[in-house]
Amino acid sequence: MPLIPEEPPIPESAQGPRVTPAAGRTAPTPRPVPGPRSAATPRPGHPGPGPARPAPPAQRQNPAPTPSAAARPARRDRPENRSAAQLQLIPAPAGGALDAAEEAVDLLLDSGRAPGDVLVLTTGEQHPWAVHELSFGESAYWAQHDAGDDVFFAHVSHAGRCNRRSVVVVAVNSGVDEPTARALAVARERAGVLLIACGDPQKINAALGAGV
Repeated sequence: MPLIPEEPPIPESAQGPRVTPAAGRTAPTPRPVPGPRSAATPRPGHPGPGPARPAPPAQRQNPAPTPSAAARPARRDRPENRSAAQLQLIPAPAGGALDAAEEAVDLLLDSGRAPGDVLVLTTGEQHPWAVHELSFGESAYWAQHDAGDDVFFAHVSHAGRCNRRSVVVVAVNSGVDEPTARALAVARERAGVLLIACGDPQKINAALGAGV
């Protein structure tokens, strides 16, 4: 019988590369793509994202909080003048006074003012944060005020109970009648450095006295 020549063997290089995992290694598995970080939960009464404020601002991290005016010793070269706080008026209708006050607080905190330096008062309806905190009782509400480490919101009728702070922001979200005028005067006494009043400038000036 004639001999049939054997087919030449196919070299391994022609069979395609062999993929074998390295010793001791397993094939990598895809990692899940992390979703966006959830924003910090706002404090009750915070209107949410946007120019309007609240969470009061304990969420903000200021690099070097400055001590409140009440904690600073009075200068010896001149007697302390409780009526020397600078007055800043922010024109706003009664319905927009609260929003204007919240924006003013945002600017104060963004500029480095410590949250505990700021007191916010309203002449009409309470700020939503104050309403929420008061629902847990006045003791817990005023305990936060006494801690003095955060922006505090109160009605102007309670200004006499509030400690003096460097900055007092007043939202004149009501008419300016005689009781409101008296409350504004008390609010001004509580301001160590700056009183910011949001509302009708003419009525606020008339309430606080001409020439302020």
